Order: sequence, then structure tokens, then C-alpha cells
Amino acid sequence: MAEKAQNDSQLTAEAAAPRPVLVVDFGAQYAQLIARRVREAHIYSEVIPHTATAAEIEAKNPVALVLSGGPASVYAEDAPSLDPAVFELGLPMFGICYGFQTMARALGGEVSQTGNREYGRTDVTVSGGALHAGLPEAHPVWMSHGDAVTAAPAGFEVTATSAGAPVAAFECAERRMAGVQYHPEVLHSPHGQQVLSRFLTEVAGLEPSWTAANIAEQLIESVREQIGEGRAICGLSGGVDSAVAAALVQRAIGDRLTCVFVDHGLLRAGEREQVETDFASAIGAPLITLDDSEVFLGHLADVTDPETKRKIIGREFIRSFERAVAQALELQGQGGSPAGADAAAGADSAAGADSAAGADSAAGADSASAGSSASAGSVDFLVQGTLYPDVVESGGGAGTATIKSHHNVGGLPDDVEFTLVEPLRLLFKDEVRAVGRELGLPESIVGRHPFPGPGLGIRIVGAVDRERLDTLRAADAIVREEMTAAGLDNSVWQCPVVLLADVRSVGVQGDGRTYGHPIVLRPVSSEDAMTADWTRVPYETLALISNRITNEVPDVNRVVLDITSKPPGTIEWE
Repeated sequence: MAEKAQNDSQLTAEAAAPRPVLVVDFGAQYAQLIARRVREAHIYSEVIPHTATAAEIEAKNPVALVLSGGPASVYAEDAPSLDPAVFELGLPMFGICYGFQTMARALGGEVSQTGNREYGRTDVTVSGGALHAGLPEAHPVWMSHGDAVTAAPAGFEVTATSAGAPVAAFECAERRMAGVQYHPEVLHSPHGQQVLSRFLTEVAGLEPSWTAANIAEQLIESVREQIGEGRAICGLSGGVDSAVAAALVQRAIGDRLTCVFVDHGLLRAGEREQVETDFASAIGAPLITLDDSEVFLGHLADVTDPETKRKIIGREFIRSFERAVAQALELQGQGGSPAGADAAAGADSAAGADSAAGADSAAGADSASAGSSASAGSVDFLVQGTLYPDVVESGGGAGTATIKSHHNVGGLPDDVEFTLVEPLRLLFKDEVRAVGRELGLPESIVGRHPFPGPGLGIRIVGAVDRERLDTLRAADAIVREEMTAAGLDNSVWQCPVVLLADVRSVGVQGDGRTYGHPIVLRPVSSEDAMTADWTRVPYETLALISNRITNEVPDVNRVVLDITSKPPGTIEWE
């Protein structure tokens, strides 16, 4: 059931998407980044594995192909390859690094093991062509290669060279093909985005129409088509993703949407109050608040494995939404009551520990009455703010490995009684923010730092209980307060605060020995959460945060800073 629900959602998201530029992934660290850069040129893109056949690629009806880089040598015995028939599809094609070499070799050029490796900043010399026209004759790019193209395919013009790459770029306007040995997608290639955009618009002849306004319009129409005359509930988390998803669906089906906010006991300080006021009024949909903290914490007791935590939280979210159906029908039957605290007030009384006690028994199919038909007595659709990086990291992208199960993707139970509506499933975070602004949501919502659906449950390394949550909640509140006071909210993507609950270290406080827990600060800068770097927070701010936490939060005697990029480390610790 979970797989079918997600497949239905995926088909709806794909129906709303225009014909894509397909980024063929040869194992590149930056395949997702290339897809983002294509979208920054206002052209829709998706990532596919290099194992896709020509028929599978053709079935996606792409407008162009971009061949990514990769860590292998084209001469390696198990080197990633591409179906040779792909080169006969007549599609515009752009090769990057390994993809450039694969393209050259397949089209009759020469790739050699010259022994002249280039890694990092390298100067290229350009000589004509559409991609580099008007750029400085010599300019820096970011290289990462051992092999090199030594002869371009017949009919291709060599447009750039470097010390280690006799052919650093080539193009053939007639065949609408081009490529570069360097990485145009990274910021270390200062003219890279311009080169990629020129391929898309000047060589491939594509129209840059992937804009926030068009995205919003297409998604609203797609949701309207999927839900029809049915009714939906939206899991509102307090984050920008679920808020934008709710706003889109509300535009599509009006008062047949009810938002449900589940207090799972894993929230940050003030989170619930903010949702019940700011989010409800901005979205304009009725809001039900369920206090199911006892249920969630009961199931999480003594659980230390991160994947198990995520799956438990994903399962219990679904059970909570099923319990909310009766209240949603009551609100929708009234034509939609005022959003916010008034609508939520009746929900808390009925939705607390008493109603939660039967979470795993009759809460499923009986309360949901979910089926394929839309009627006045059922709520058949569940709206979630799933994003493209969530799908990729949960192994939902073609050819991808599971890095971690997101509670709303790989963490769903098998007996989901709803059809999922995931209008943001193909979007990156910055695109979601742009759509939110297009829909008129306030900056306090669209500019908000990401916060995971599983909440503080995956920021406690170890078992989760109320005492540990109180400790982490207090430390997190201090960090957020001081980061805001220092004016860092716009320069930091997010700053997870992590409690190492199963670790203790010796300290000295009040002239006495302590044996307390460490708190980890994880400030990161990112564009889409696919890659990230640790943010260089001023020492003065770090010192203030450390002093306050160790003085104000009981049982914490040490604050440490995580300076790991992604990769290799994920943004969240669990």
C-alpha cells in the first residue's frame, strides 16, 4: 500500500513537470548539483542512472541530455558506460568531465592516459565557439581528471585547451552537441553557469520557462486533477515544505483541505504555538492539532537505531492522520471553520492520550474509510511536503542508494490508507521557497530554517525520553536565539543542535567535578541540502552560545562544533 501510494504521488508530480533535461549520472559527486544548475537556468531537469537504455531515455521524452562526471577512468574494466543507441537519438547533448570523455570516445574521438593529471583550479585557454564566446581568453576552471581527450570527434570544433587537456572543450552546432573537461557546475568555475546556460539555450535551443509562476500554476492544476472532488488532509509540520504544499493544495481544492498538525513530543520550544498562529492564518485552511506525544514517545522508548526511529515516526504520523479524519470531515462539513487556535481547540480535547491509546488497533482503515472513491464520508488523500532530495536520499531516485529513510518517503508503513499527494516531490528547497513567495506566503514561513519531520528525535544520539528532550530543547532554544541576535539567520542554512545522550565527559563546574553530556553544534551552509559545508560562525557567537548552554542547561558540561562537510557527513547526525 505504501509503495502504491507513493507511485500514485510520483505519477502526479511527473504529470505536472515539463519535458526534462536528463542528467545522466556516471557516479558523480555533483550529479544533483548539475540538475540544480540546469534548473537555475529556468529549465526543468531530472537525474537518471547511466544504466538507462536508449528506449527508457526516449520514453521520458527529454529535450536534452547532460552527461555527468564520474570517478572512473574510461579505460577501467568496469567503467560506467552508456547505451550506444543513446547517441543516435538525435538529442542535444552536453558532456562534463567523464561524460565529456565518454561522449568523445563514443563519437569517434580519442581519449588517452596522458599522465598529465589536473585536480582543482586550472587555467583554460579558449578559442572560439558559442559556449565561451566573449569570455576571457584565459580563465580559471575546476578540473578533476586523469585521462584526457586528445582528439575531438569528426565535425567537432576544439574550443578550449589546458596544460593537461589538449581538448578541454569542443562543440558541434550542427549536431547540437558540446562538452567540457572541467566542472561548470561548481562555483570554482566562475563562468561555468554561463557556459551551461549557453548550451541549453543557444546550442540546444531550449526555452527558459521553468519559473516559480509556471511551477505553481502547473502544480495547482496537477493537484486539482489528482484529487478531483475528493477531500484531503495535509500533515503540517511547521516547516516551509509542508506549508507550501498545503498552500498549493488549498489553491487547488479550497475548503476540502484540512491541515493537521501532530505534536509528537519531539518539537522545539515554541514550535506548536507558532504553527497554530502564523501558519494557519497564512495558509487559510482549517487546522486540527493532535497531541500524540505519549504515543510517539511510548513507541520510541529504548530505541537507539536511527533508521528504526525514522520508521516508527513515519508509521505513527500516518496513524495520527488516520485518527484526524473524523475531525477533518466535521470541519469540512461545516464548509471550513476559522483556521488557527479556534479550529484547533476542539482537537486537543479529543485527540490526546485517550484517543491515541488505540493507535495500532482500530485507527487504520476504520477511521480513515479511505478508498478510491471520493465521498462526503471519507478523506482519501494525504498531502506531504516531500522534496526531491528526500526522494533521492531515501533511495527513491532511479539508481540511487538509500542514505537514510525520510519519515515521509522510505519510513511509511505498508498499510497506508491514503493516496499520497506530494506536489513538491520533484523540487529542490530553493524552488519550494520561490513557489511559496509566488503564492504570497510571508517571509517568516518561506525563509524559515529547515527542521526535520522526526524533529528532535533524530537529534538525540541514543534513546529518546522526556528528560533528554527537555535538555536538548533548552540548548536548541539558546542556539536559535543567539544566532538570530548575531544576524546569522540568512547566512546559515540551518544549525542542528545534537545531544550525545549516551556520551558523558568529565567537567568542572562550581568548583566540583561533573559528568555531563556534550552538545554538538552543526551550522551548515547549503543551497539544496544535497551538499553542504560547515558555516564559519564568528568565535564570539560560538563562545556566547557555549557559555550560555553550559551555565543554563543542566547536565551539559561541554559544547563542540561539527566541522564536517556533506559529503562525507549528512547534515543531520541521524
